[in-house]
Amino acid sequence: MSEFRVHERLAQDSVWVADLPLSQIRVMNNRDFPWILLVPKVPEISEFFELPDKVQISLIQEISVISRLLKEITQCHKINVAWLGNQVPQLHIHIIARKITDHAWPNPVWGQGAHPYEPQELAGLIAGIQQRLKT
Repeated sequence: MSEFRVHERLAQDSVWVADLPLSQIRVMNNRDFPWILLVPKVPEISEFFELPDKVQISLIQEISVISRLLKEITQCHKINVAWLGNQVPQLHIHIIARKITDHAWPNPVWGQGAHPYEPQELAGLIAGIQQRLKT
């Protein structure tokens, strides 16, 4: 069996935040939309249904925890959860905070371009996530 590694595209577009029991938490470097990726630390998996049943349940629980956390941090109007994989075959879940004031609302965020965080802003978001995970 292979060793777990984050796909190069995910590594390029996001920053590591923390590890949950099943998944790595990463923040997409796009200040327009607070956006977290969960990447299950299971090598060579591209589809949710390929995970054992108990692991599927654990993943749903982690998605729920991170969705609540992101909503609390951002005070957004809506949390979008997406399971895509057309460009990156590695199983990963997008959890995106949406506000009715964001420039793409109510449309999807895909193809809207990315404006990277300022380093201090990104560090603050990461610290906020890490602190809430400890409580």
